[in-house]
Amino acid sequence: MPRTTGRFLDIRRDPHSGELLAHGGDAEAHSILQRAGFIAVVRLHESYHRAPAGLTEDEESRLAIDAVGRLRAVGYHVDCDERFDTEARPARYPTLGASVSHLAERLREATDTAEAADILTELTARHDGILAGFKETLSTLAEFFDGLGDASDPYTAGRLRYLADEYVRIIHSDLAHTRERLADRHAPHPGRRACTEQVPDHEPERSAVCACPPPPRALPAPAPPPVGATHLRR
Repeated sequence: MPRTTGRFLDIRRDPHSGELLAHGGDAEAHSILQRAGFIAVVRLHESYHRAPAGLTEDEESRLAIDAVGRLRAVGYHVDCDERFDTEARPARYPTLGASVSHLAERLREATDTAEAADILTELTARHDGILAGFKETLSTLAEFFDGLGDASDPYTAGRLRYLADEYVRIIHSDLAHTRERLADRHAPHPGRRACTEQVPDHEPERSAVCACPPPPRALPAPAPPPVGATHLRR
């Protein structure tokens, strides 16, 4: 039975269908599998990854070996068919998505509206902001589908243009307005002021250290259950 949680994965050929399948792992592992070439399959009661259609057996093996090496390189425990086992540990580099997520870290540390506005500028800059690049990418992908030749490709191209022209435009407009409001506000965040470690002039107590509010009081740990109590009553 495959282990399907946390840091454990199985990458094997299904003994009945012969399909190359990957089971288990968390969100980070799923991203690694996708970058290695696997396709996510999400069903009502299970999720897993499979190899793309149309690959030869040797191509599938190379895909599986690459995935095993990538996953083990960042600490995942991967059980696999003997043919897929490898000592290779490919280097991992920051992804574009991780670079964008870094903006969230900066927002968590922002202490005033000016800092937040600067961070939103990276999203909303009209010429070279992240949303502008995203819109251009969708439009270019639409052009790619225009020339593929299948009957459904023009529909896909039109849908991508609709996403770029309508949804991304709405998100950009809303965030740009939010950024402008923050830039005009010039206000510190009341819950994130920087600690100056200075005692106010009016403070009479010599033992006072600074003007920061005290940290929230931790709740006491719950008492352990009585000895011998193994089931809760309904």
